[in-house]
Amino acid sequence: MIRIALAQINVTVGDLEGNTARAIEAVREAGRGGADLVILPEQTIPGYPAKDLLTQKHFVRRCGSALERFAKETAGGAASLIGFPEAHAGQGHGVYNAAALCRGGVVEMVYRKWLLPTYDVFDEDRYFDEGSSVALFDLKGKRVAITVCEDLWNDELYWSHRRYQRDPIRACMDAGAEMIVSMSASPFSLGKPAVRGAMFGAAARSHKVPIAVTNAVGGNDDLIFDGGSAVFGADGGAIAQARLFTDELVYGDVFSSGASGKVAVVGDELTQLREALVLGVRDYVRKCGFQRVLIGLSGGIDSALVAVLAADALGAENVHGVAMPSRYSSEHSITDARKLAENLGIKFSLIPIEEMFQAALSQLAPNLEERGRQIAEENLQSRLRGMTLMALSNASGDLVLTTGNKSELSVGYCTLYGDMCGGLSVIGDVPKTMVYSLSRFINERAGRALIPEDTLTKPPSAELRPDQKDTDSLPPYDILDPIIRGYTEESLDADALIARGHDAATVRRVIRMIEVNEYKRRQSPPVLKVTSRAFGAGWRMPIARR
Repeated sequence: MIRIALAQINVTVGDLEGNTARAIEAVREAGRGGADLVILPEQTIPGYPAKDLLTQKHFVRRCGSALERFAKETAGGAASLIGFPEAHAGQGHGVYNAAALCRGGVVEMVYRKWLLPTYDVFDEDRYFDEGSSVALFDLKGKRVAITVCEDLWNDELYWSHRRYQRDPIRACMDAGAEMIVSMSASPFSLGKPAVRGAMFGAAARSHKVPIAVTNAVGGNDDLIFDGGSAVFGADGGAIAQARLFTDELVYGDVFSSGASGKVAVVGDELTQLREALVLGVRDYVRKCGFQRVLIGLSGGIDSALVAVLAADALGAENVHGVAMPSRYSSEHSITDARKLAENLGIKFSLIPIEEMFQAALSQLAPNLEERGRQIAEENLQSRLRGMTLMALSNASGDLVLTTGNKSELSVGYCTLYGDMCGGLSVIGDVPKTMVYSLSRFINERAGRALIPEDTLTKPPSAELRPDQKDTDSLPPYDILDPIIRGYTEESLDADALIARGHDAATVRRVIRMIEVNEYKRRQSPPVLKVTSRAFGAGWRMPIARR
């Protein structure tokens, strides 16, 4: 029997000392648990993704020094695999995405990642050079092959269409592997935990070898890593699985007579979405050095959901909701915002912007052309709210969270330097229809209306002009969201969307709105990624185009 420990730890990009210390402690704890091998996540030492820090030679050298410390301080314990950037003097970038096998106080072996992803949020060939050699080591008489993340995502026996010519799993098997282990930093998106479980289980079953994968956990900028590390038996069943969205050390015994089970993804889609967003908020705020957050509370569903998530992530005492009514704000919006704050136990302030609005209008009126006057006045209210929140932020040191959803961000139903002001876009990758689903789910799980019922049932409105409704400017969200999803996440063109049964004029109108508002999204704060394609690192559309 071989006992594998999956050390699913949350590290911070650039915190070499802190990351190394956490890794050392995990290995020591695993040793006390009887582990023969401890697997840590991909790029544990620098954190993932370290981006352009990897272009700084002194940073890569310091990672090498941290690896030496790790090896020395885990001497006498279990063998361990840890991810780091390895410098080299050959052609190319001069850095490998590497995995070090540490045993007996030294780095015994280094494996260099073969497959470097360059799609969606990944940009690894900007920083790393490809490896070319299989790395196998002996563990209690068994030949164990090392891989890193993407290396396991090109199995010729699983994928009908593969991204790469080379198949590292096949190469490992041809070299005589009796077990495959992998360290991974695979970011979360809805549905992805189930895909991983099915893929790794199928690979273990097809190749008839155990497979153990440790995945990173935690939020780094806009990316959320969900963990879900697992050990699969040679029959494809799960011997052990870590929970999602939390630090955990789990053990799996391979080459034993114990029966394998079936991977059970923890929680349904809405549970995963909530936990992902809470983790993303908590880590972004804390890792950026903040303690508290500010949220503009409109009485609407979006700001209510963001407030709930922030209170979950940071504690109610660290959330400050601010209502900023103007002449067009309904009384129920103020009431709903106040009620929400009471339900959550967060700080609440009421700062009317009417006097500021009047003063600004009196100064600007002579210079506003009539053709654009209405939209200018609407956006002015939003910008006064953004200015108010940023003034409070400057005075308190609190981080402003924006509250716009993916539907609005897609079609530009948002105001630059207004409701887009802030340091993090919490639900900018959550479509409006899903905002409602998640909000109702939260109330159901709480057993009470944390989000006031009126907020859930009233027609959505920006309240920037009399009797305004979102549907004055946009198609209904149950029509809009599938078109946005098809265009942004599935890369479908107008003809393909129309073939799905969507109205042709509506499709072309929506695509046009998405295209012309690219300049707004480029100036958005980081958007927490929860779908297969978010507006951020994985969305690289030109602004000036036809």
